[in-house]
Amino acid sequence: MPQEGVAQLVRDLPRSDDPNLVVGPEDFSDGGVYRLRDDLLVVQSVDFFPPLVDDPVAFGRIAAANSLSDVFAMGGSPTTVLNVVGFPDDKLPLSILGEILRGSAEKVQEAGAVVVGGHTVRDTEIKFGLAVTGTVEPSRLLTNREAKPGDVLLLTKPIGTGFITTAFKAGRCPDEVLEAAVDSMTQLNSIGRDAAHAAAAHAVTDITGFGLAGHANELAQASGVTVVIDVARVPELPGALSLAQAGYMTRASASNRGFAEATTRIASGVDPLRLELLFDAQTSGGLLISLPPDRADEAVALAKNAGATAAVIIGHVEEQQDASLVLRDS
Repeated sequence: MPQEGVAQLVRDLPRSDDPNLVVGPEDFSDGGVYRLRDDLLVVQSVDFFPPLVDDPVAFGRIAAANSLSDVFAMGGSPTTVLNVVGFPDDKLPLSILGEILRGSAEKVQEAGAVVVGGHTVRDTEIKFGLAVTGTVEPSRLLTNREAKPGDVLLLTKPIGTGFITTAFKAGRCPDEVLEAAVDSMTQLNSIGRDAAHAAAAHAVTDITGFGLAGHANELAQASGVTVVIDVARVPELPGALSLAQAGYMTRASASNRGFAEATTRIASGVDPLRLELLFDAQTSGGLLISLPPDRADEAVALAKNAGATAAVIIGHVEEQQDASLVLRDS
């Protein structure tokens, strides 16, 4: 859904006064957080979407990694998941769904969680994802609310999945480009979570459907700061820019840009094509981590040593200005 539409819906919802609700829908946090005990918080999130690739096992892995990401972004560990399925069983063999579930289960197991059930409905197209429950100690909870002026910003995956999957659906994506994107989308964001914890990060968000610019804007507004991104430093997936130049952009790119531009200042000299990367809707993107500058090298090294598909400092945090997000050419 368009970001501005979701924002308005959330603003109009009644707010809970439950003192144990630690993080609700305000500020567009990656997951909801509820206090079970003084020393234990539960983190919950859900996500699902239609297939991006033809291979059902790969789609299951991508959908699972994407759904699990919200718990990792909150600093938590997934514990249980529920499968959320829409499937046209009157048109397609159930063996396809079995392959999707198998791919997902592999990633759930890798994350240290277990599948406890789920729900399936007949739909006109395949949709799949997970409702995820995790836990985190209060001292290890991460949110998008605490970015501090002087922090630097670490991104743990390259971007451009929207361009690549759009080109794939049009039959115009080279095999090696799609393979690199799938490898990135199926990588668990436990890598970024661990680096964030080790480097005493102040704020974290994961990069998904609203694009890097949209989620950076949310982090800035939730924290009451301005985020500055050096566009030339943002890592892109191999082949993504050439596919963008060829016009393979998602419909979400325009709506993401429309939402973000009201609170974004774009400096002169920024490459227009690279700028499009920041509005590209991502699936199972990396974590954007706001952390003290003296811990940046440590965090980058930890992420790289753990196999992160990218680990790049792409900007910094400043005192709040007239714009929540500044995009400039470094």
